[in-house]
Amino acid sequence: MKRLVVGLLVAVFALLSVAPAFAQDEFVFGMVLVGPKDDRGWSQAHFEGGQYIEASIPGARMLVFESLNPADTPETTLEDVVTLFVDEGARLIITTSDAFEEDTATVAAKFPEVVFINASGDDVFAGTAPANLGNVMAASEWPRLIAGCAAALTTQTGQLGYIGPLINAETRRVAASEYLGARYCWENYRGNDPADLVFQVQWIGFWFAIPGVTLDPTQEANTFYDQGFDVVISGIDTTEMVTVAGQRLEAGETVWSQPYNSLTGCDTAPDNCLGMVFYNWGPEYLKIAQAVIDGTWEQDWQWVPPVFDDMMNMELTSTGYMPGPGLSEENRATLELFIAEMQAFAADPANADAIFLWQGPLALQDGTVLAEEGENVPLMDIWYLPQLLDGMLGDSESAQ
Repeated sequence: MKRLVVGLLVAVFALLSVAPAFAQDEFVFGMVLVGPKDDRGWSQAHFEGGQYIEASIPGARMLVFESLNPADTPETTLEDVVTLFVDEGARLIITTSDAFEEDTATVAAKFPEVVFINASGDDVFAGTAPANLGNVMAASEWPRLIAGCAAALTTQTGQLGYIGPLINAETRRVAASEYLGARYCWENYRGNDPADLVFQVQWIGFWFAIPGVTLDPTQEANTFYDQGFDVVISGIDTTEMVTVAGQRLEAGETVWSQPYNSLTGCDTAPDNCLGMVFYNWGPEYLKIAQAVIDGTWEQDWQWVPPVFDDMMNMELTSTGYMPGPGLSEENRATLELFIAEMQAFAADPANADAIFLWQGPLALQDGTVLAEEGENVPLMDIWYLPQLLDGMLGDSESAQ
């Protein structure tokens, strides 16, 4: 263990590129990432959220541990990392994956003077969190509707492929939101039969590729395109489908891609990238950090919707959709009409506890009724979605 701790200490300081001593007026916080900080996806979005704290609070200093996962750091535990962070003076530690949810609750109980935030978890809502642990998640289900609409407006084959990570309630509900947006725009803006829209989900087994453990997202993207799917959508942390689409565009094919998580997602092959659902963790993380500094932090569970009328305001919104270069001007104009519908729904007080298009008639994949005609699906039935929706193709549960 001594060798492990020394190795971790070197790794942390190498990532920080700072001397280990900390000043009395510093606010030190830790960021634990499941992937690398430059993945153009989930982990990069969180890392940038931490940078936002540093830029906004004088004396704030972020400690970062990248790629805490069984493939990259199999002998390292969350407790190892947290111990180093606390020894370095961290007063707030943010763990940025549902993969850390269970361990975060256990470790937080051992450091009661430190505030812990687990992104995407629900321990507080479930009543299983220690008093110093909170949860936050951006409600990307809303911009996922927009992304699905963009895909349906663009496809020429009516076949949309979705590459998802592992299977759980979170991954099912974001995929389902994408499908609902696609189905609505396929029918209402393009005048097509929703039964003719193919929406196929392929799970790879984790948030990013682990050789020998998960499916290869590059291979899965190529398989979709080979089978006639002309839009491949990301539900994973990384952007292999964007690279593949760019390669196929160079070869003369008419295909598109759609990344997820970070505003840099289109960068590897922008020309046929339709746009991206992004997370913008900075504003919420800043509020939490300031509350810790002020001594006013209180435990809560947050599922934060976008700022509907200003989704590109990086000082306000937690999530949104940014159109990409691959979205035609005509389809961009149509997408704006769809967004206006969504905004009008969100502005109606009667829909305060509902998400646009999550209305009946709506059923699960096995035919179980989720909502009757005219009913809104309750928010927590969306949060804990037990299956994919009727009309979607793909597994709703893991075979393991």
